[in-house]
Amino acid sequence: MRVLCILVFAFVAALSGAAWAQAFAPGFHALPKGARVALMPSDIELYSISAGGIPEPKADWTEAAQRNFKQALMNKKDSLGISVVEVPGAAVDELTEFNAVETAVARAIVVHYLGPSHLPTKRGNLDWSLGDAAQVAKKATGADYALYTWIRDSYATAERQATIVAIAVLTGVGMQGGVQAGYASLVDLNTGQVLWFNRIQRATGDLREPDKARETLDVLLDKFPAAK
Repeated sequence: MRVLCILVFAFVAALSGAAWAQAFAPGFHALPKGARVALMPSDIELYSISAGGIPEPKADWTEAAQRNFKQALMNKKDSLGISVVEVPGAAVDELTEFNAVETAVARAIVVHYLGPSHLPTKRGNLDWSLGDAAQVAKKATGADYALYTWIRDSYATAERQATIVAIAVLTGVGMQGGVQAGYASLVDLNTGQVLWFNRIQRATGDLREPDKARETLDVLLDKFPAAK
């Protein structure tokens, strides 16, 4: 389990750089009026950071965060200017492949578009596709687009905070406590193309409280390409 947590936070580290970074596919600026957008189940996990800096998953925090974020998303749907499609519970298993492909593509975007390792074949463009997996999602939801959200949030324990202070006093070197990292991805289910991508990486935010979960959602969906 610890190895898995460390791998997760290695990806979180790859999100570092600018705190916010948005990108649009070439030629895309906004969704058409009446666009049907499936709100994919959010992939959220919360961790505590031990005194030694090891992330430990917290099931109760994660459950609260998923509940708070979903409620915030449902409350915000009217302001997004879209026709929202909720994913049927019976379709969740069908979307396993789609979710896995989306996550892999998102990681590629973080590393090879927003990160330092640019791919020359992309020519600096947001030019990624989910391929045939998008057709599975379209059939399962009946939507033309899908909005996918992914967040990993961590919080330093009291012992970790004390360690950070002690090391800073003794050495003058600062250490990071918790971090909130995530992304939102809008996909055209007809073509598989990623149309819009936004990431966040910051030392603030808290999904364990409803009002703060709303603030995180507002940041994550800032400048969402709503229908004009």
